Amino acid sequence: MSLPYSGGVGGSGGGSGGGGGGGGVGVGGSGVRPWPSTASVSSSGKRIQKEMMELNADPPSDCSAGPKGDNLYHWVSTIIGPPGSPYEGGIFFLDITFPCDYPFKPPKVVFKTGIYHCNVDSSGNVSLDILKDGWSPALTISKVLLAIKSMFTNPDPYNPLMSNIACLYVTDRAKHDQIAAEFTMRFAR
Repeated sequence: MSLPYSGGVGGSGGGSGGGGGGGGVGVGGSGVRPWPSTASVSSSGKRIQKEMMELNADPPSDCSAGPKGDNLYHWVSTIIGPPGSPYEGGIFFLDITFPCDYPFKPPKVVFKTGIYHCNVDSSGNVSLDILKDGWSPALTISKVLLAIKSMFTNPDPYNPLMSNIACLYVTDRAKHDQIAAEFTMRFAR
């Protein structure tokens, strides 16, 4: 299945003066945008550019992500709900915001698509250890996307943001999955 966002690095076109920078296509963009030369970008910006190139070269299965417009620190991501889960076939959009001291602090990830999940609150905030105390500068956005995708099939009802959903997951899995599938049909298709 193709993803709604298929951003890519538009090549390493030569820049004037600063020694060339990569190109990128933002979400909803219609062409190649020049990114600043790495000589004029902060260390966090360089790290984000590097991850963007790696993500475009080898994206995680059923995931995509890239800058929203010209802002290197604000990305949009899509994850397709995995087969065999109540989220199957749904297209889930997420906002990713990088702090200025990335990668020493984790990015903030928020679901923009409604989802019935015990580890995602009604505002879209995600409860995932690697986005909090378990964060390490060795982690990347690709690994974050894979961890979020894993939440679709392996929720953590013992560390929920939505205790009512977690309780239903533990006590009546069939009913939980039915409601989650209905949410997916309603909001993610």
